[in-house]
Parts: sequence; structure tokens; C-alpha cells
Amino acid sequence: MMSTLAVLKLSATKKSQSVTPAVQRRNKLNKKITEQIQLAKAHLAGTNYTGTRLRTIRDDDGIRRMVEVPKKVRAWWWNAENGKIALNVRYGARVVEISKGKSAVEIATPNDLIPTLELIKKAVDAGELDIQLESASVKLREGFVK
Repeated sequence: MMSTLAVLKLSATKKSQSVTPAVQRRNKLNKKITEQIQLAKAHLAGTNYTGTRLRTIRDDDGIRRMVEVPKKVRAWWWNAENGKIALNVRYGARVVEISKGKSAVEIATPNDLIPTLELIKKAVDAGELDIQLESASVKLREGFVK
């Protein structure tokens, strides 16, 4: 009976239960960038985009359920004075400073918005913004301390 399992290489390795804080911050920002990409696609198509989030509600019977409710997604970009589009990357309510003293990305046309967001998403995946995300996270947490 054990001869079938004998061909497998067995080990006592366990799956790691925790994710590092840096990876959590990257995942949070990537989720928000994905929403911005969806919003930009809707904007270019001339339609509206409404994100959703899960919310726990109680029924009349007192039973708790999770339901999807719409949420407003605000654009991270705006039209700059020079006629181009400016884009901020946000972590929570904080604007992430991409380079020292510079937090906005200048984009020439609306069609370049989605590729720019996807490029930023790749940079976040590669860990290029980890230091900036950590400082934004610390500043964000300081706002909750009494």
C-alpha cells in the first residue's frame, strides 16, 4: 500500500503563514492601481466606473452577511496647466513621493495614461517604491495615533 507513495519525495516543510509588511503594502497599492486602470479605461470609453467593496450587514433576523456595495473611485490624475495630464500615486490618503521632491508624473495624452499606470504597477511589483511606501505607511499610521 505504501509503494505508491514511495515514489514521491516527502518533506516536513510548512507553508509560511505570514506575508512581509513590504509585500502587504505592494499588494495594497497594486489593488488601487488596478482600480485606477479600470477607471482610466472607462474614462477613455466615455463610461462611468464604480468600484465595489465588501460590507457586513445584519439581516432582519440578526444574521450577518457580506454584501458587495458600490464605492466611489477618485481619479489620481488631473489636467495640468500646461495642457498635459499629471498623475499622483496615492497610498491611502497620502501622495507617494516617487523621486525626491517630485510626486507627480507628467503624461502627454490621455491614451498614455493606462500604459503609465501599468508601468508604475510593474515598478511596485519589482519593489522599486518600497522605501517610499514604507514612509507613506508610517505617516499614515501616525494620523491614527492619539
